[in-house]
Amino acid sequence: MGLFDFFKRESSSQVAKRRLKMVLEYERKGLPPNFADLLQIDLKEVFGKYSQFDATNLEVEIREEDGKEQLWISIPFKG
Repeated sequence: MGLFDFFKRESSSQVAKRRLKMVLEYERKGLPPNFADLLQIDLKEVFGKYSQFDATNLEVEIREEDGKEQLWISIPFKG
């Protein structure tokens, strides 16, 4: 990171990528109970800036499969 990079604002996509990366690194046990709801709100905001999608059917779930907890996100895009 250069000296001038310190003053740069992150783009919405960079913020979303950073947040998602953080989420995937943490174990679910350390997350707040309403984590999926909070993430869904953020995703609606970010995806709304860049694409047309069906916000009412956006789904964010934390599922357990094969003994592992997984973050599932379904974003239905409008065609």
